[in-house]
Parts: sequence; structure tokens; C-alpha cells
Amino acid sequence: MAEEATTEVKKTTPRTIIIRVIIGIVLITAGYFGFKKIMYELHHETTDNAQIEAKLVPILPRVAGYIKTLNVEDYAIVKKDSLLAEIDDTELQLQLREMEADVAQAQTDIENAKASIVNAEASLNSSKSNLDVAQTKKDKALTDFNRDQNLYNDGAITKKQLDDSRSNLDVVNKQFETTKNDVNVSQTRMGVIHAQLNKADAIINLKRVNMEQQKLKISYTKIYATTDGRVGKRNVDLGQFVQAGSPLFTIVNDEDYWVVANFKETQIHHMKLNDAVEIKIDAYPDLTLKGKIIAFSDATGAKFSLLPPDNASGNFVKVTQRIPVRIEIENAAQYKDKLHAGMSLDVSVAY
Repeated sequence: MAEEATTEVKKTTPRTIIIRVIIGIVLITAGYFGFKKIMYELHHETTDNAQIEAKLVPILPRVAGYIKTLNVEDYAIVKKDSLLAEIDDTELQLQLREMEADVAQAQTDIENAKASIVNAEASLNSSKSNLDVAQTKKDKALTDFNRDQNLYNDGAITKKQLDDSRSNLDVVNKQFETTKNDVNVSQTRMGVIHAQLNKADAIINLKRVNMEQQKLKISYTKIYATTDGRVGKRNVDLGQFVQAGSPLFTIVNDEDYWVVANFKETQIHHMKLNDAVEIKIDAYPDLTLKGKIIAFSDATGAKFSLLPPDNASGNFVKVTQRIPVRIEIENAAQYKDKLHAGMSLDVSVAY
């Protein structure tokens, strides 16, 4: 019996030891990773409600018209100030030529007004000279009449001579008044012509402003890229009529990427600015990016919705809200060939 027990112990002991060792290793490993997981959860906040963001620059025409040229395709790379599209400007060019003709005509009106001023000034000067002559004649006629009146009183001349002197004085006075009226008319005409010149100046300035606005509209028919980046889906084709302000396509600026992670409101009490962040992209599970928190939204995502909830409506149901958190990606330019706006992420914040 003793020999059989000894033989049995010798046969089972090595296997038992191995099994126990394996079980021990498994338990230790499970305990290690379980402890590590627990410690990780105690010092990290995670969410999969996150995505990559980038600056999306819409390309909008500023004038309406038909697309004449189109120099981009879907998802093409473009450089800032490169010509993307051109709207047919034939009608605008014809309108500009008409405006230029109006400006030329208005300039002719100004030249005519200036010439009229010159003539009016000459007429006014002539009227003033005639008025001086009439004043001299009036003074002489008055002197002659006074002298003849004295001579008549002394009996030196006849009454007819006195009447002739009085008649001459009346004629000269009327001529003086007529000449004086001519001067007033010439001065009034000068004021009218100056007013016409000022009006012509205002009209031509308005026409020139309209012409410059037309040139500006023509410049808007050429649509340029406002930033470097990659074009999204194109919403326009050659010959298509587009309205001012209608989106043609969008350029994604590939120079700046960041992450917006939407954490539950119960998760952010430990978070603060500059906390370290680990970022895992769903499309690249083996790639882990580093980042840091740079801003917290001052409102929940629900407040930015088209129809924000009104808790005072009487049918209130408490729902855990989410706070958008902006995260800066370290060395984002190094990974920009892998980063695309809208990609889903897993984000973990250490605190």
C-alpha cells in the first residue's frame, strides 16, 4: 500500500505543480490588470462621444450668374488665392460700358456748364460796365438838369430847354434802372449756372461710384480660394446658374485640427485646463495621439440645438447633459494625412 501511494504521489505531483503555477500566474495577471484597470478608471474620464474638428471655409459667390469656368474637382488640394471658378461677366461688362458712356456724357455736361459760366461772367462784366456808364450819364443828366433849373429860375433859358433837360434826365434814369436790372439778371444767371455745375458734379460723382461698384461686381465673378486646404464635395457644374451667397463647395483647412469631446456633466468635475489627454482614432486603433484640454464650453450641447429644451414646459424629464470640451492635438501636423474632420474618437482625460 505504501509503495502504491508513493507511486501515485510521484505521478501527480509535477502536473499539480504546473497547474497550480498556471492558475497562480493567471490569477496574478488578472489581478494586476484588474488593479490597473481600476486605478485607471479612478484617475481618468473617458468618452467615445468625440470627433475631429477643422476649419471649414464655405466658398460663396458674391454675384449671381452662370458658371463659365470651373478649375477644381471633388477633394482636390487648393492653395490660397488660386482661381477656383469664374462666372460669366458678359452682361456686367456691357453694363459697365453703358456706365462709362454715361460718365462721358456727364463730363460733357460739366464742360458745357463751365463754358456757360465763362459766358455768364463776360455778360455780367459787360452789364456792370454798362451800369457804370449809365451811372455816369445819370450823374451828368442830373447835374445838367439842376443847372438848367437854376438858369430857368434866373430867366436865362426857356421853359422848353428846361423840359428837354428834365426829359433827358428821365430817359437816363430809366436806362440806369434797365442796366441795373440787367446786372441783377446776370448775377442770378451766374448763381443758376453754378448750381447746375454743382449738380453736374454730383451726378458724375454718383455715376463714377456706380461704375466702381460695377467693376467690383465684375471682380467678384472670379472666385478665389480664401485658404489652403482640400475641397469637399462640389455642388456646382459648368453652365449652372448660381445665386449670390449659395454655397459652391467647402474648403477644409488642413493646417489646424482639434478635438471636441462631449463629456457627461457628471464627468467634468475633476477636469481642468491643460489636463493630459489620450486620443484613439477609430480608423487607426493602433495609433494613440496626445493632447491637452484648452477650453470648456460655457453651455451644454442641447443649448446650441435648433430647438433647445425648455425645462419649464411642464413635461420635464431629467437627462444627463453633455459639455463640449476642446482638446488640442500635440504635433497635429505630423498626423494630418490621417486626420479628417468628423472622424470618431475615444478620448481619455487623466486627472
